[in-house]
Amino acid sequence: MAAEEQPKFEHVNDRNLALELVRVTEAAALAASRWMGKGKKNESDGAAVEAMRKAFDTVEISGTVVIGEGEMDEAPMLYIGEKVGCGGPEMDIAVDPLEGTDLCAQGGPNALSVIAMAEKGTLLHAPDVYMQKIAVGCDLPEGVVDLDATVKNNLRNLAIARRCEISDLVACILDRPRHEELIAKTREAGARIMLISAGDVAAAIATARVDSGVDIYMGSGGAPEGVLAAAALRCRDGQMQGRLMFENQEQIDRARKMGITDPTHVFNIHEMAGGDVVFAATGITSGYMLHGVRRTAHGAQTHSVVTRSKSGTVRYIEAHHAWATKPEAHI
Repeated sequence: MAAEEQPKFEHVNDRNLALELVRVTEAAALAASRWMGKGKKNESDGAAVEAMRKAFDTVEISGTVVIGEGEMDEAPMLYIGEKVGCGGPEMDIAVDPLEGTDLCAQGGPNALSVIAMAEKGTLLHAPDVYMQKIAVGCDLPEGVVDLDATVKNNLRNLAIARRCEISDLVACILDRPRHEELIAKTREAGARIMLISAGDVAAAIATARVDSGVDIYMGSGGAPEGVLAAAALRCRDGQMQGRLMFENQEQIDRARKMGITDPTHVFNIHEMAGGDVVFAATGITSGYMLHGVRRTAHGAQTHSVVTRSKSGTVRYIEAHHAWATKPEAHI
């Protein structure tokens, strides 16, 4: 290999690299957990960001943050375009050190620390706007749901594929005023609904877990969170579509600078998260995907998941962290 060439993702031990990403999400989750339920979302988010950034310094990649905490002038760390890692193959990195800041601040369920990683140029550089989303799990016919289809048709087709009645399905939707019509149409079609206050990354991923009680995720939420959810579902053989929702011409112009030429385009899951994808998450508060951090006088216990699109293997990791000195000195 020439000196100037970078090793490709498939030539590195990506199984070990996947476990390194878990250590990064663990660090962020441990730091954020100190603020759980204290009503201080900025402090919890800041602690998670700082811990994740520090943990990245030991990961052998040359990563570029494409989904992060915001632009350089908005975020001091893990901003879009920031370089992370200590050297290695070039990677796109999508992060949310604390997905569900309000959930963590209130002690609510499903707050997570999440990372997605793929080869350079394969993760969608999504601007921080809303995205219309629809997601379902695995073992379904390709195209069973469509973002432009009616709610009733999507639920009917999913019920046929699941060999059940529409009334057996559960749709997960963010509880927002903008979703009043969507909620009404879902109920009119006969499906049941799980309304959530936040945490749509976990909600979309839940469609790929048979024990989650969620069959379909619908509605609009953050575009960065959409890319993270798509990366996770790629690894679980799920399906997802998304369309960016722009409020003004300035947002459209910004998206074009990021390479998005058609503002009305419906992105499929491979366009949002292509190539070989690795996804890792650690629970901060307990939910239907992961247990939250459990802190004691002697240490802490974390619950994480890591999965790769190459193998489709899903690993759940329960780790016990002993305090080196005292809890407040540990991250």
